[in-house]
Amino acid sequence: MTTSTLPPIFLSHGSPLIAVHPGDTGAFFRRLGPVLEQAFGRPRAILAVSAHTTTREPVLLAAARHSTIHDFWGFPQALYELRYDAPGDPAVAQAASDCLRQAGIAHRVLAEGGLDHGIWTPLIHAWPKADVPIVPLSLVPSEAAPAMHWAIGQALAPLTRQGVWILGTGSLTHNLSLALGGGRIEDRTETAECAAFRDWVWQRTQARDWSALLEYRQQAPHAALMHPTDEHWLPFYVPAGAGGRQAAPVRIHAGVTYGCLAMDAYAFGPEAHRLAQALGCQAAH
Repeated sequence: MTTSTLPPIFLSHGSPLIAVHPGDTGAFFRRLGPVLEQAFGRPRAILAVSAHTTTREPVLLAAARHSTIHDFWGFPQALYELRYDAPGDPAVAQAASDCLRQAGIAHRVLAEGGLDHGIWTPLIHAWPKADVPIVPLSLVPSEAAPAMHWAIGQALAPLTRQGVWILGTGSLTHNLSLALGGGRIEDRTETAECAAFRDWVWQRTQARDWSALLEYRQQAPHAALMHPTDEHWLPFYVPAGAGGRQAAPVRIHAGVTYGCLAMDAYAFGPEAHRLAQALGCQAAH
């Protein structure tokens, strides 16, 4: 088990089909788990914030074991037959609750379980044996959501020094109507709007311009087009907040599917560059 500080990470998980048709991003997930273990040690637990579990206030799921939730429809039967029933960690859930309470962040802890596909579809590649404990934390969409989730990440930062890997899982861009509308989606090249949004995030992270990133809705190019609703982008802010303001984030994976669904991944905090070096992607542009 790790005694190192684990770099918090934001992953774009893409379509649920990534579980059975991994592509380039799935191949990245397959490398990420072993490389993270080799560079930092095996995580004690994963605290995961997904775009697909939203509540009115933060909720920690403290079950001793989680079942697989197939929260999608219209996909091949093989996808519904996949299982990722992973252990939970009630002690880590309680430690996370203590961090949130000390920061004055109202929340709830439930002795319930379940992993939505935003969590299990990347992790089925990173840790296919489903043997790393997971503590899900719900997302809270609101007008103040970016700053709120940044504050949640800041509060949880001490856990990264206790063997807990903080994971935000969503999508750097997410407009399904745009992605699925008209034409052969597998043949599409990246749209100019998607490229502009991705580049803006890259530039603002490298400048450590957190004010602009927290106001992405007003400042990012094509923000409303790339995120008609922002639940897939909000998980970015929890690992970002946990990583802190001092170190520039590192883009550890870049890609686009369907022409406009960005699959970029970012690592945060002072150990982000060490992870990028271990992955061989020091200069992911």
